[in-house]
Amino acid sequence: MSDNKNLMEEYEIQPEELPGDKGYLRFPVPYRIEHWIFMASFTILGFTGLIQKFSTQPIAQFFVHLLGGIENTRVIHHTAAIIMALVVVYHIGAIGYRMYVRRIRFTMLPFLSDITNAAKILGYNVGFTKEKPQQDRYTFEEKLEYWAVVWGTIIMGITGFMMWNPVFTTSFLSGEVIPAAKVAHGLEAILAILSIIIWHMYGVFIKHFNKAMYTGYISDHEMIEEHPIELANIKAGIDPPKVKKEDLQRRRRIYLPIYAVIAVVMVVGIYFFVTFEVTAITTVPPAEDVEVYVPLTPTPLPTPRPTATPAPVVAITWDGGVGDLLNEKCGTCHNSSGKLGGLDLTSYEAALTGGNSGQVIVIGDPESSQLVIVQSTGLHPGQLSDDGMNLIIEWIEAGAPEK
Repeated sequence: MSDNKNLMEEYEIQPEELPGDKGYLRFPVPYRIEHWIFMASFTILGFTGLIQKFSTQPIAQFFVHLLGGIENTRVIHHTAAIIMALVVVYHIGAIGYRMYVRRIRFTMLPFLSDITNAAKILGYNVGFTKEKPQQDRYTFEEKLEYWAVVWGTIIMGITGFMMWNPVFTTSFLSGEVIPAAKVAHGLEAILAILSIIIWHMYGVFIKHFNKAMYTGYISDHEMIEEHPIELANIKAGIDPPKVKKEDLQRRRRIYLPIYAVIAVVMVVGIYFFVTFEVTAITTVPPAEDVEVYVPLTPTPLPTPRPTATPAPVVAITWDGGVGDLLNEKCGTCHNSSGKLGGLDLTSYEAALTGGNSGQVIVIGDPESSQLVIVQSTGLHPGQLSDDGMNLIIEWIEAGAPEK
């Protein structure tokens, strides 16, 4: 016992790193906290993202309404994205600490042996071979899933920023990248969710109930079955690596200030990501004072020759077509019963009243009307045609008459 105590003091080995009655420690507490925070943010992102992607479906509209409307849904989605980004900042620092300070082998890197292990596992599963391949701390399945998360997080972060800041993005890229980013963001989300449900859940709960992310420990039997190379390294004294306390302290003094600077830069980048949002409303020219009434001047003599009477102009009114157009295109979501965003566009009075964000129709000023601004992005689920947009603009300019 005294030899173990001296060894732990000399090399700064934590008690939980040594195998004990509970088995072998696989995930210390910081690993597990990081996993559960990431899982919670991923779940919230997936749920709130899917109900926005399929917003025309009744079940999606139900959950959007349950969350307090589309504005609240987007706030929740954005908040979960920020939390996930902060977890990524921590994860990068934790990996650097383990590799540089603790000198732990980065066994999550893919190797050529992972390809051969995949082929051997396939042969084992279909009955061509009778023995499973020997794998290290992380199996090829776990590596594949980890790097898929890394790749997916990068794709979701880039496309999410593009959709979060469409005006800024299109200031140096073509406007076509926004709908492309929307498609990539949505399909990558579906792929990630299906991967978790089909692959991860099977490996953790169905294949065998792996309690490592709950208790932190893995049994001796599981080590033999899943990670025999790691078990051999532990028994040979290779894992965890023995590094003297003074070496740890020296490397820690070098690493922590460097990572602190990197972390500050990344957090500032996240702040920039969150606060740089530029929406179409800021691009609308400021309102101008115009003369709305000019008295008629007397007709000079002699009067000109009579001209042909022009065809009567059909007034654009709510009852004369505008109401039917909005009912057809927008009534599915914005009706008296659903009222997505608190907005009802199925009646004249309700349309002028507006929704949770205020008036959507500013009489006489289509450029300041949210109805026109939202439709102008070309991304709205109930998108109006060009003729429909022109009809709405002319109607608002004419004073938005009812009859």
